Amino acid sequence: MLYYLFQFIEKIFHLPGGRLFNYISFRAGLAVIISLVITMWLGNRIIRYLKKLQIGETVRDLGLTGQKEKEGTPTMGGLIIILGILVPSLLLTRLDNVYIQLLLFTTLWMGIIGFADDYIKVFQKDKQGLKAVFKILGQVVLGLVIALAMLYHEDVVVRMAKSEAMYFKYDIQEEIINPDKLNDPHVYVKTSLTNVPFLKGNRFDYAWITQFMGDNARSLIWILFIPIVIFIVTAVSNAANLTDGLDGLATGVSAIIAATLAVLAYVSGNAIIADYLDIFYLPFTGELVIFAAAFLGSCVGFLWYNAYPAKVFMGDTGSLTLGGIIAVLAIVLRKELLIPLLCGVFLVENLSVMIQVSYFKYTKRKYGEGRRIFLMSPLHHHYQKLGMHEATIAVRFWIITLLLAVLTIITLKMR
Repeated sequence: MLYYLFQFIEKIFHLPGGRLFNYISFRAGLAVIISLVITMWLGNRIIRYLKKLQIGETVRDLGLTGQKEKEGTPTMGGLIIILGILVPSLLLTRLDNVYIQLLLFTTLWMGIIGFADDYIKVFQKDKQGLKAVFKILGQVVLGLVIALAMLYHEDVVVRMAKSEAMYFKYDIQEEIINPDKLNDPHVYVKTSLTNVPFLKGNRFDYAWITQFMGDNARSLIWILFIPIVIFIVTAVSNAANLTDGLDGLATGVSAIIAATLAVLAYVSGNAIIADYLDIFYLPFTGELVIFAAAFLGSCVGFLWYNAYPAKVFMGDTGSLTLGGIIAVLAIVLRKELLIPLLCGVFLVENLSVMIQVSYFKYTKRKYGEGRRIFLMSPLHHHYQKLGMHEATIAVRFWIITLLLAVLTIITLKMR
């Protein structure tokens, strides 16, 4: 909104400073500041209101040190995170941008699903919360929307050399080609290309898998692409939910991932840098830097109250939203195959639960008694059982995520 206001003021009155809003870096910095102010100032008031409503966490006794001390801590704090993301995004981004529209939809949609889950747990005293089938259905709907937009929206394109586009017979979007068509060596194409780390060229087209379908391969790519996107959205959002088990753990990890995605959005949305790094130039994705900056600021601001000892928990309202945003950002930036690396902590937490449950069921069938690999899952609880303080676990997981984030950025030049 402010973007359009300052564009109007600069155009009509030619006031100095109006052009600042043309710069993504300026708006991104402003987004961080606004989201920090909202989460830290408004967050304290929301926490007091949650306490007044007696919206407290119900803690199951799992035999963990300091666990019962968390009883009654306000939950549903994910509302603070959502506000910290939405307000700067609405103020500072171009709302006609398809990528911003998809991320705003993701934030609201996953926030509603998480809020419904927390509401049932807190107010209806049902510890199971929203039925799993409805959670999955909500994630499937989000994945479907994102996949269809990536496949069919006219503004979701990749720039590549004309010769390459003609060789692979990509669908060229004429209206997005630069006006100087004769001298421009590039065109913009509709494609299911994505980045693949560590391989020559760093690129892979999902349509290559469907080549056996013959001439209809590209038109039938949705049969493969839609399930992949739905799986990624569901897996990452649920993994973030599982990771949210210690004070500040999921928040800190998400903040580091948000900063990394902001970097990836910046290099992918800048033609000069993309050419220098020899990576995809994705028109219109530069606006995602501002959204990712708001995401980062919101996580850091919420960490002010969520770090040990936590004054508020994000609940599913926050964790499902964080996971959904991370998944969608990676998908629209065509970096979804980097998720196992960038979101390594989420992945390991998720795998620890799957391994624990599978092994328990297997040994129960074979020996009549279930056995465990970990002392407790998810993995962070295993370390708690070993006697490690939860603040130490959280910080070490942050450090691991920081290392993985650096490796993720390095993959831009590793091919």
